[in-house]
Amino acid sequence: MDTVSTMTDQAGAGDGSERTAHRLTTRETAERLGVKPETVYAYVSRGQLTSNRAPGGRGSTFDAAEVDALARRTGRREPASPGGELSFRTGITLIEGDRYCFRGVDATELARRHTYEEIAEWLWTGELRTGAHFTAPREALTAARRAVGALPAHCGSTDRLRVAVVAAAAADPLRFDLSREAVLESARSLIPTLAGALPRGGGDGAGVVGTAVGDAGAGAGIVDRKEGGGAVASADSGLARQLWPKLTARPADEASLDVLDTALGLLIDHDLAASTLAARVAASARAHPYAVVSAGLGVLEGPLHGAASGLAHRMLAEVLERGGAAPVVADHLRTGRRVPGLGHRLYTGEDPRATALFALLADVPRAAPTLAAARDVVTTTARHAPLHANVDMALAVLSVSSGMAAEAGETVFAISRTAGGIAHALEEYGERPLRMRPIGQYTGPRPPRPLPDATGSPSQ
Repeated sequence: MDTVSTMTDQAGAGDGSERTAHRLTTRETAERLGVKPETVYAYVSRGQLTSNRAPGGRGSTFDAAEVDALARRTGRREPASPGGELSFRTGITLIEGDRYCFRGVDATELARRHTYEEIAEWLWTGELRTGAHFTAPREALTAARRAVGALPAHCGSTDRLRVAVVAAAAADPLRFDLSREAVLESARSLIPTLAGALPRGGGDGAGVVGTAVGDAGAGAGIVDRKEGGGAVASADSGLARQLWPKLTARPADEASLDVLDTALGLLIDHDLAASTLAARVAASARAHPYAVVSAGLGVLEGPLHGAASGLAHRMLAEVLERGGAAPVVADHLRTGRRVPGLGHRLYTGEDPRATALFALLADVPRAAPTLAAARDVVTTTARHAPLHANVDMALAVLSVSSGMAAEAGETVFAISRTAGGIAHALEEYGERPLRMRPIGQYTGPRPPRPLPDATGSPSQ
């Protein structure tokens, strides 16, 4: 696992030579162990750590690998970030300045040049598998479609995805195998199962079937039944092509499919967002990968997270209907509502994901009016607050211009982020179990108190 950089560079392994390793100072060792410097020297006195004098004889240095081994044995907590928030070491996503990287590679460049499946493999394995395709097992897809088809018509896409995950998990008796290869196999089958379980046409309930496949047709990404069962997703059909007919009844053109596939790649992970943290907590408790994804989906549905693009969708539709952004923005300001699709706590400028999608949407002729409406919103709002467009605005441009439902962006977000949740689960499975155990600051009445009476009030 690459969750922790040991900062060691071993030489002469096995020949008895000195290890030429980057040494940690006492302060660095204390931070890594989550203790005070005095405790570090207590470990030395007890023989749990070995120290060497620093060059020049000032202070001590410690071997990073030995410190990490002690950290695992003592069950140290992760250090707090400078802002007082929880901080966990991760080798997946770095957000720095107004850009973000997947395993050190610019994420927007990856999304422009590679498919969602290829980026997922990069996040999971650190290897770029050109031409990677995911396929849905027939049994899992059948179970997921039947479960989704039994839901009330008013259910949203995230309701359907959560149910599909549970059904896929029930169809996998080996889901408790948390070995790396088993988790990867589950992930590669779960993602196309989620896309395949959704009804056609953007979630209106039409086309849901209780039979095995029943979803063939142009652009569906599903082929006729293969001899002997097995996977049902077409080998030459990527996830974006499979997902498109589930989002809209309009036929897909290559430029629009490119936007959708790029959106899937851009959204695959974004460091420890709320849904990702929930997924890591589940993985810390050694929940199986399906349960990890379920935990993330439960958080993703919030209006401040995955569902935010739906608010931007409705706003852009209203801007187009009213012929300009000014009256729509004014209504939001008058009622004290924030204008959706603007601003991001991690970026001072425009969200790099929005920038990448806007560039592709500019090549889709039918997106031009909606893209202009989005720019109008940004310009109009800038008179009051210098906010830039975020990825929710870009998803809304795609969904409005493609005739998708308002929740389409949430669907794209949820399916895409499934791969990111799995990547973080793989990291977390390599950490100490149940390490995410914060201590509550109790603010209730101090004990002892008498037992409450029948009305719920303490006895006098």
